[in-house]
Amino acid sequence: MENSKMKLYSHCMSSCTFRVRIALNLKGIPYQYQSVTTFSEPEFLKLSPLGFVPVLVDAHSVIVDSFAIIMYLEDKYPNPPLLPPDIHKRAINFQATSIVSSSIQPLQNLTVVEYIGEKVGPDAKLPWTQSAIIKGFTALEKLLKDHARRYATGDEIYLADLFLAPQLDAAINRFKVDMKEFPTLSRLHETYAEIPAFREALPENQPDAIHHYN
Repeated sequence: MENSKMKLYSHCMSSCTFRVRIALNLKGIPYQYQSVTTFSEPEFLKLSPLGFVPVLVDAHSVIVDSFAIIMYLEDKYPNPPLLPPDIHKRAINFQATSIVSSSIQPLQNLTVVEYIGEKVGPDAKLPWTQSAIIKGFTALEKLLKDHARRYATGDEIYLADLFLAPQLDAAINRFKVDMKEFPTLSRLHETYAEIPAFREALPENQPDAIHHYN
């Protein structure tokens, strides 16, 4: 029944929510997409005190933050697994995930970019964003070059892929980052485009995309 589905509070342009959509798709979990347009709405702030998406509501459980949500899904629906059994490979996944979620995405967040525009000037916004992404991508390229095969850490899709795919999509399509120095990441981006669970999670394929894409 519709009411028994998980509800995902989402925004099509949110790369954090993009990660969760991929996880839900890979695990074949049906969910209700709830578009958030006003992040300061009092009812939404009851669920997400910081006013951020994603938020996952599963019956009486409310989980905020993409990493927490994905780990919740991993615990509740362990197949297919999003973490490799090998502890060293797990560590690589966690490192890649941390670089994206801590060292890149927060610095390209709209609030930060708008602040740079106000304090420095509108022409500074894109170079600021590109420089943050390039610094992170330089670290990721070095981290993954000896581990990547078909996917980021081997021949199976794991946690790192869920964080990389949205970041690569944003870097290439929104922020026009020159990828010539990142052959491993560029190849992964092409691979992700071939996978239905990733394609279906793309920003332009979400119910609220009509408001953001021509």
